[in-house]
Amino acid sequence: MNHKHKYHFLRFTVVTLVIICNLLVFPINTTIAATLSTSVYEQKVTHSSDGIGKYYMGREIAQVMGHRGASWLERPSREVQEKPSLIINALNFKPDDVVADIGAGTGYISFMIAPQLPQGKVLAVDIQPEMLDIIEFFKQEKNITNVEPILATSTNPNLPLATVDLALMVDAYHEFEYPREVMSEIVSALKPGGRVVLVEYRGENPFIMIKRLHKMTQRQVKKEMQGVGLVWKETKNLLPQQHLMIFEKQI
Repeated sequence: MNHKHKYHFLRFTVVTLVIICNLLVFPINTTIAATLSTSVYEQKVTHSSDGIGKYYMGREIAQVMGHRGASWLERPSREVQEKPSLIINALNFKPDDVVADIGAGTGYISFMIAPQLPQGKVLAVDIQPEMLDIIEFFKQEKNITNVEPILATSTNPNLPLATVDLALMVDAYHEFEYPREVMSEIVSALKPGGRVVLVEYRGENPFIMIKRLHKMTQRQVKKEMQGVGLVWKETKNLLPQQHLMIFEKQI
């Protein structure tokens, strides 16, 4: 086994061990908002087995991939399959940017962004404490100091007002239980002219082998972002299977 393969095997093993330890110590996060706005969401008894039966602007919200699936986020083949490095290169970060990685999971994307921000930082936001524990482990392993884990709730990413230059969501938005509330808070956290970037598997393409509810069409994303006041700027068609959609907060 060469050095590269040993590294990936060790990384995979560590993530798995952290997940197992957390399952023994922490309860599953079941944070639920106190009220549900019937004017925004619709609940249906009959729904997809991959969804939660809750609909937003005609879209059924997908079930969350929990921390038990963390190893999938860290799989060695991810760069080959999804080309996340192209996302980083396309976003033209400034050295002092504050970037919020919403639904950060294990911090896979956060740690790719961090070296681009020598005077800035990445806010790695997730609702699962178990994921934040993994991020903390990797912070120590990689000796990276400008990634800050933030525990969110299902309705609030807990970001300071008007402090964020860019909010990035990679294959995460479609799982938000309260997308209107979360996105409204993200917009409040953006600086004037701040950007929101969504990366989602292309819902228009039935041949992309991802479950239907875990894909989104451009039309649906634009409709939902417009609902919180964001303006579509461009879609970069550079990823093998995903849209990279950029929105902006009006000044």
